Order: sequence, then structure tokens, then C-alpha cells
Amino acid sequence: MPLLETIPVGPDCAQWQVWGTLARVVVSDPAAVPAARTIVDDVLAAVDAACSRFRADSELVRACRSGGTPVRISPLLAGLVSVALRAARETDGDVDPTVGSALCRLGYDEDLRWVTLHGRPAVARTVPPTADWRQVRLDGTELTVPDGVQLDLGATAKAWAADRCARDVARRCRVGVLVALGGDIATAGPAPDERWRIRVQDRPSDPACVIGLPAGGAVATSSTVSRQWTAGDATMHHIVDPRTGTPAGRVWRSVSVAAYSCVRANTLSTAALVRGAAADRWLAGLGAPARLVAGDGTVRTVGGWSAEEETQ
Repeated sequence: MPLLETIPVGPDCAQWQVWGTLARVVVSDPAAVPAARTIVDDVLAAVDAACSRFRADSELVRACRSGGTPVRISPLLAGLVSVALRAARETDGDVDPTVGSALCRLGYDEDLRWVTLHGRPAVARTVPPTADWRQVRLDGTELTVPDGVQLDLGATAKAWAADRCARDVARRCRVGVLVALGGDIATAGPAPDERWRIRVQDRPSDPACVIGLPAGGAVATSSTVSRQWTAGDATMHHIVDPRTGTPAGRVWRSVSVAAYSCVRANTLSTAALVRGAAADRWLAGLGAPARLVAGDGTVRTVGGWSAEEETQ
């Protein structure tokens, strides 16, 4: 189920499963739904072919198997890698695309649905990192990945795709649009009554709120409980602390951040989970509107986060 969902679902909306989550597109003109769905499908297919780490034929997998030699890549993948490296730089390495190697060692080496169904063998409690983002070289469309390193662009690529889909639908269909890819939501064009009403909630039992997102706004939720699997008798989740190579501590169940791009919102929400107890002060210092749900379900908001309605 989606991490954030618009209310209600009607003739102005299409939704379907993709990338192990729920994709949803909502448009201001119901007649534009089929065209909007096609545009989103095309963008997601291109991104998947460029950077999925679960496809042997993806550009990213081929680059990571190059033995540390430079590889010429498409402008699309170059852009996605650039976004990931910028997120690493802006968060002092909290959001690091080289954690793909750690994720594989922790058992997340196949599509999450398969991993969740079958489980994985026990892994070492300490998984030392093998690289960091500063060892990845991108020169135009020439990419060099250190030998033995697997990149994972999942977080920033999904957020980038939401931003791109929203812009493309608004431009080509001439409508207001909201695109949600799981917990990553981007909007473009005019909003209904100047704001999109969005329900923010990670799991069904978690506290929820409804926010009014202005036209062109974005919001992202990152979670330590929504994407998890078992490895032996341990429960793993997909937010990895790059400094330890293991899942980040569960100080927060989820963090939601609002911004004017989904990439920015996702970068901050992911980094907040890695930063743990210091995250609320860090986000407040940035002036980022954010909502943090602690392990016990209590909610803390910073940066002017404003909810129309909050329910426990």
C-alpha cells in the first residue's frame, strides 16, 4: 500500500503496482487519465532500464560490473547518478548510492517481494562499508564505479521519476497533476482549489494527518518499517547507514518532508532516518517542513510543517 495517498480515488485517478509499490496519478481533467498513465509508464520504464539493480541488462548493473574501468552511459543514467551524488554531497554522505553493496550483503539482493516471501540467510551483525560516494566518478556521460561496488539509486531515482512524470504530464496534457510513487509525491500545474489534500501515513496503525500541498509542491516519506525482510532471526530494513553498512537505528518509524521537488524532500527524509536522534534539530536548522514519527508513535513536527488534521 502507498505511504502517502490522496483522498479520494475517482475517475480522475489511475493506480497500479510498480517497483514493489503503488503508483498513482491524479489529474485535474479525468479525460487526461489515459494519456497521463501512458506518460508515467514510459518514464518509469526508461528509469528502470537505466538504473534497476535487479535487472541484469540495466545500464547501471553493466557499469557496476566493469571492474572499475570507465563506461559510457546514457544521458538519462548520467543524470540519475548525478542526482544521487548530489544528495550524498548535500547530506555529508548520509544518503550514499554505494550502499547497494551493503544491501546485497544484508539480503536485499532480489526484488523485495521475493525477498520478503522467502527470507534470507543470517548475515554478520557488522557489515563494514566497502566504498563511499566520493570514489564514484562521473565525467559527463562517462561513469567509473569502483571494482566490487554495487550502486543503489533507488531512493533518489524514484523521487526524480516522480518529479519528471509530474512535469511531463502537466506539460503534455495541460492539466494539474499529482504523481505518487509509494511515499514520493510530486505535483505540477494548477492544484484543485490551489492545494492538493494529501493523507500522510506510513503504516495503517501509525498516526496520520492531512496536509494541503500547494501547486508545484512535493512531499516524501522515508520509513524504517515499510520495506523490511528477515535474514535469519533478524529483521532488516532498506535504509542503510553508510558508515556501518547496516540498517539505520529505528529512532524514527518514518520521516516526511515537504519541499518544492520530490528529490529534495526524499533526500532530507532519508538522511533524517540515518541521522537518528539528531534529525529533528538538523531539519529544523534547514527550515525544512518535516513530520517525524518516533518509535513509540509520538509525532514531532519542525520547520513550519502544517497539517489540516492530525489523528492518532
